[in-house]
Amino acid sequence: MTLQICTFEGDAVDAPGLRQVLGRFATGVAVIATRTSEGKLEGLTANSFAAVSLDPPLVLWSLRRDAPSLPSFQRAGVFAVNVLAAQQRELSRRFATPAADKFSAVPHELGESGCPLIEGCLAWLECRIDSMVDGGDHLIFIGRVRRASFSEGEPLIFSAGRYCRTAALADF
Repeated sequence: MTLQICTFEGDAVDAPGLRQVLGRFATGVAVIATRTSEGKLEGLTANSFAAVSLDPPLVLWSLRRDAPSLPSFQRAGVFAVNVLAAQQRELSRRFATPAADKFSAVPHELGESGCPLIEGCLAWLECRIDSMVDGGDHLIFIGRVRRASFSEGEPLIFSAGRYCRTAALADF
């Protein structure tokens, strides 16, 4: 195995190298969704979702500052996290691609917060925005979980630029 090293000196950033390094951390894949005050549904694929705290129940995700949907998420005050199952890879791609109405032909219902909850997901979390934090070229949304549910199944995983599935390791 060859080790590749990325060095950061001063303000110089090796963004492609850092992306390769960070890509070695496997993540789940989620569609973050909201509903604007005008009723428009917004959604995007994210692997930046993470738990923050159990008490109080807080989660986070981040969005690029130049994302067209950023103002909608900032103003909505609420969001839903739809944790994708392994068989939902095409939904991940759909919500990662710009489109006028990403929710057309996607089976979903509106949760108590008014945010879209996509059918077939492994978990849903409905959140109220607790705070937004500067994160360089991203804005970090911290949400207080108001309602959540889950089902059994295999998660969609993303690692090293590829979609993956889980494989159980033998107990030791």
